[in-house]
Amino acid sequence: MIPKRQMKGLIPYKPGKPIEEVKKELGLKEVVKLASNENPYGSSEFVKEAIQKELSQLHIYPDGYAASLRTAVAERLQVDENQLVFGNGSDEVVQMLCRTYLEKGTNTVMATPTFPQYRHNAVIEDAEVREIPLVDGKHQLDKMVAAIDENTRIVWVCSPNNPTGEHVPEKELLSFMQQVPDHVLIVVDEAYKEYVTAKDFPNTLTSLSDNQNLVVLRTFSKAYGIAALRVGYGVANPEVVAAIEPSREPFNTSRVAQAAAIAALNDQNFIEMCRIENEKGRNQYYDFSSQYGLTVYPSQGNFVLIDFGVPADEVFDYLLRKGYIVRSGSALGFPTSLRITVGSEEQNKDIIACLSHFMDQRKDQS
Repeated sequence: MIPKRQMKGLIPYKPGKPIEEVKKELGLKEVVKLASNENPYGSSEFVKEAIQKELSQLHIYPDGYAASLRTAVAERLQVDENQLVFGNGSDEVVQMLCRTYLEKGTNTVMATPTFPQYRHNAVIEDAEVREIPLVDGKHQLDKMVAAIDENTRIVWVCSPNNPTGEHVPEKELLSFMQQVPDHVLIVVDEAYKEYVTAKDFPNTLTSLSDNQNLVVLRTFSKAYGIAALRVGYGVANPEVVAAIEPSREPFNTSRVAQAAAIAALNDQNFIEMCRIENEKGRNQYYDFSSQYGLTVYPSQGNFVLIDFGVPADEVFDYLLRKGYIVRSGSALGFPTSLRITVGSEEQNKDIIACLSHFMDQRKDQS
């Protein structure tokens, strides 16, 4: 059997190493995973109660339209219900957008490095990918606009950007959107929105009325802490949602996932706690980086990208043997950096102690 030409050379997405695999491989009793930007505080207690209630309904198909969840999200965001499209994680919405708008002869514009599924799905659809390198971890929006032509169908803006954590300030984003032609879909991926503390972060949803070509992506996998259940969504104008919907698989979000997402949405006190603790955690890593003169990007997500100035896999392997799974920058376009998920205060303290020992050892050897 011969697959499509564009599938040749494509590599499946590789998440961080599973905890059990590392325990078995290295003979460790305790392993802490800070590789996949998961919420160290889990999810709201409301979520567990909602899941328990759904367990007697597992034989019944979910609502494909996700009506109850749709209403809850629409009320929370103050948008119309017909402005929402739901996916099995926001990465499925990325796939739906590419399936709907991209094909051979079209192109798509994005930063690099950024969330890899933009590129991955564009390649599958046989579209040309135009990548604009980050500078100091930031999108170069002017160069992204310059890369757009009559065959461009989607331009992607990941804010906060994964893996750097840098965000696009409101003034810059508004100017960018004004310059993008109407025939190009502007997709702003705000997966880490709930962790943002920057005062100049835009309220992107308010731009929907002035930008018929705007799509905003959000997820329940990060701050809401239900990554295992896979619920993400896009917010757009009704005409865009209507165009995307035929590419959505039927029953793509489960009964349990929909109930859990509604419950998670209803506990904003939990989200506020996570935001506050995450900011404290980021500051722990900033202090460590400052102490050792290391470069770290000012992140608005629940992760930090630290440049250690040595091959990333060397630091990654050192931490792995100490029982910490992080993400090596060698696979993210930053060969001397690690992306570390912000954990609990104690987890941050312990891994920073290991990293300090690593840095002290290197200093003694030099």
